[in-house]
Parts: sequence; C-alpha cells; structure tokens
Amino acid sequence: MKPTDLPADLSSSSEHRVERADISSEASRCVACGLCLPHCPTYRITLSEADSPRGRIALIGGVTAGRIPINERFALHMDRCLTCRACESVCPNQVRFGPLMDAARTMLESPRNGFRGEQVRRRSGLRKWIEREFIAKPARLDALRPLVRLYQNSGLQKWVRKSRLLHGTRLAALETQLPFIDKPATSSGTINAGKWREIYPASTRSAQPGGEIGLFLGCVARLTDAATLNAAIFVLNRLGYTVHVPDTQTCCGALHQHSGDRITAEKLALENVAAFNSLNLDAILSTASGCGVQLAEYGLSPFSQMSSLRSHAGDNAAGSLLADRPALKKLSARVMDISAFLATAEGWDEVTLVPLPHKIAVHEPCTLRNVLRGSSHVYSLLARIPGAVVAPMAGNDQCCGAAGTYFIDQPEMAAALLHDKMSAIKASGARYLATSNIGCAMQMGAALREAGSEIEVVHPVTLIARQMGIQL
Repeated sequence: MKPTDLPADLSSSSEHRVERADISSEASRCVACGLCLPHCPTYRITLSEADSPRGRIALIGGVTAGRIPINERFALHMDRCLTCRACESVCPNQVRFGPLMDAARTMLESPRNGFRGEQVRRRSGLRKWIEREFIAKPARLDALRPLVRLYQNSGLQKWVRKSRLLHGTRLAALETQLPFIDKPATSSGTINAGKWREIYPASTRSAQPGGEIGLFLGCVARLTDAATLNAAIFVLNRLGYTVHVPDTQTCCGALHQHSGDRITAEKLALENVAAFNSLNLDAILSTASGCGVQLAEYGLSPFSQMSSLRSHAGDNAAGSLLADRPALKKLSARVMDISAFLATAEGWDEVTLVPLPHKIAVHEPCTLRNVLRGSSHVYSLLARIPGAVVAPMAGNDQCCGAAGTYFIDQPEMAAALLHDKMSAIKASGARYLATSNIGCAMQMGAALREAGSEIEVVHPVTLIARQMGIQL
C-alpha cells in the first residue's frame, strides 16, 4: 500500500469524529496551572502565552470546538513548538502534550480537515520529494554515501563553504551541519564497506553469548552517524551480543509525524514492525534518542493514531500487522536507548578500557531526558572510562534548538536556543561533549566547528568503543 492509496479526505469518517473528541478531551485535562511555563523554551524567549504549553493547548481546544479557525496565527504558534515535551515531565495532570501537538500539525496539513479554516502551511515540492524518496526510503541514503564522501574528500565542500554559494538558503543550514561521512562496518571493529551487514556475530573473545540484539539505523543517522552505529556494533559484539541489522527497516517516522504527515508515519511504523518482529530479539537498540522515543511509542496509539491505515489496509500484509495491536506493543516493549542497555549489560568484566584523562560534558537531549527518562544511564556508562571526569552540561533542561527540522523551519528561534548552549559548552572546560541524539550532535558540532573550538561532539558509545580499541 502507498500513502496515495488512501482517501484524501477522512473528515466524514467515524474515526475522524472519535479523534476530534479524543483531542478535545485531552486538551480539557490541562488545568492551566502554569507549572510548565518556566520549562518551555519558546515561552522563555517570547514571553507570549500563545507560545506556552497551556496557551497552545487552549488554541488546540478552541479549534476542535469550532471556536477558533485554523489560520496563519494558529500555525505560527504550533510551528514554534519544538516538541521537546519538557512540559510533560512537570505536568501534575500528566497531559499528553506531544500527541496533542502532533494532532494539531495533522490538522494544519490536511486541506479538507473538517475544522474551521483553510490549509495555511504549504511545504515545497522539493522538500516533499526528499521526505518521500529518501527519508521514507532511507536505504537510498546509503547509495548517496560515495557521492557525499567524494564531495568532502575532493575539496569541493571547502570551496562551497568558502564561496558562500549557498548562503541564505535552507540548503546552507543542512550543508553546514554535515559531519564527516563514515562507512558501515564489515565486521566488528572493521570499517570498510558501503552497506550494512544483516548479522554481526558476537566476538570470539567473549566468554559466553549475551543474547540477540537488533540495531535501529534510522534515516539521517545511517548516513551522517555511521561512526556511532559502528561503535555500537563493536561494543555489543565485544560484550558477547550478536547484532542484527535487518535491511528492511526504515525511518522511524518521527519527522513525518511531527510535521503532520501521519499516514506516512503509520506506513513506516508498519515496515519496522515487519522488519524487527520477525526476529527473535532480546532488545532493539537505538543510538538516537529521537528515534528511540518514536519506536517506543508505536504501541501507545494516541488519539486513534492508527485508525486511517487500519480502516483502509484491506488485505495488505503490513496492514494486518497494524490491526494487531500486540505486534506494535511487542516492538515498543523491546526498544531501549543504547546507553540504558549498556549501563546494565553483562560482559564488562571481560573487557579493558584505556584511560581518558579529560573532562566529558554530558548534553541531555530532550527526548532522552523528558520522554525516555534515561539520562542517568549515560553517566553510568561513561563512568566506566578510567580517568575521565564526567559532568552534566549547564542548561540541560532546555532544548538546543535542533528538534528534527526545527533549525531549518524556525532558524531565528533555533539560533537563540543554540546561543545559550554554546555559552554553556565553552564555560564547561570540557574536551568532549557527549550527546545521545544525532540532530543535537550535528547542530552543536557545526556551531563548534564554526567557532574554531577543539571540543569534540561525540556519542557516549563512541567514546566507549574508542577506549575499548575500535579500529577507525
């Protein structure tokens, strides 16, 4: 099934009416206490009630009740939200703000959505094409790897940046953040391939097998963060775990869901369920906390999230998986952030880590801190490195401004948030900045390179792999 096989207008369906009632009911749970205000990044900058969590909830409730039309002002305040979900972590009534925001953006994307107002957000044709042909089909990004490496190694990248050819364009924001592109590993600790293997067996140096692990590659990360994925495979293999990398896995769907393209997000969820649930795995690990949240929440079904595909799936095999709610919950129940898994994994007594006499500042991505609640595991993992001084970065309760495609869509707000992070990084006195999300790493890494800083932005598992002797 393709997203285009589905009807464009679901506004008359019973599922749509149920969803409207669910959204309204969830929005009404907000008691407007204001405890969320100091934790909201956008409110702290604008001091506008409409850019606060309770203000946005009031606007969403007004739209579903028909009191407020969908217009450009409504879109502005919805699009300014980073979906960092810091408000959820402090809400005394446990309002599910993330699903509410996703629902609001779905309203904005639907040209005939059953609500007052008109479509006010129009994504460019190029962006839709990239999201459809590459982000939603991430295996194609592997085909781009040789071209991007040629662009970097030939000197063309230096010329483009020096000439400021892309200055002022959205493409410039992407190109500036592009890190060095590495290759997938052919075997544990050996990097010399253009394609991921489906199975990486446990190291023969391990005393006993530790189990079967699935590794989620993601979309952007499989191209821009191969070093972290290679490090994850290396560390897991050395600890005695066999790593499975199913080639049928795809994007987690977070970028699509948060931009209002719910149907594509649902389709991608089906593909990942089919890819991973066919394997007998003890855990499914993600190296990017943003992807980890999306995978972990497949089984929650906020606001009839899966109703559209379930109703129109027909005889499609993937659709039958979606109709089987336990299949989604089975995948979500096994999802873990890699630091959380490694912090309690077995096999550490059999490995030796080389000392690293430097300070490591830990950045806590919003998704890891506010949703997965797994920040503490990063500190436990890095504490295994002899000689390292591990400390939290100041301001970890605030977003860095990357937030998926937010740094492209809201560059002024993202720049203000990044400025605060850069000040905290420089004041930390650290040699390394450890973060568990590729978007955050690219955002802060680009800013540090531009400032001429020697601070290296690196994933915690990459530091561990280096001290364990990975061959780069």
